[in-house]
Amino acid sequence: MTDLGVLAAQLLDGFQRELFTRLAQLGHEGLRPRHGAVMAYLALTGTRASELSERSGQHKQVIGTLIDELEHLGYVTRQPDPADRRAKLIVPTERGRDEITEAGRIIADIERRFARKVGADRFAEFRAVFEEVARDYRQARATTVSRS
Repeated sequence: MTDLGVLAAQLLDGFQRELFTRLAQLGHEGLRPRHGAVMAYLALTGTRASELSERSGQHKQVIGTLIDELEHLGYVTRQPDPADRRAKLIVPTERGRDEITEAGRIIADIERRFARKVGADRFAEFRAVFEEVARDYRQARATTVSRS
């Protein structure tokens, strides 16, 4: 029997391959799975880099590098945060908003396909259990980070 870690990695790999292949077909060929650490957590109104780091679980320096790459590719800009002039918001450009919209459509399509394959009830239960397990890991990570 294959262990859960291997299964999760296989699911992530297949999911990312399909998502980024389909995004490339829609004109977003410069994006890579690593960019998901920013794009998947980015609010349309903008998000601070520190929040992106916290939400994605990536180190602030990694997020900074990804933001630089995404800015160069035309997906985000840095703008002053109206709530704190010292801080910057990472804001999606028109291209970034298009990617966010298209990614949402593709993800919904992938999930519908899985639900058809295994049945809507089984897929909903799988998703709920997967979310519960992932939540435990997020909470454990948050506890570890707050102690350091």
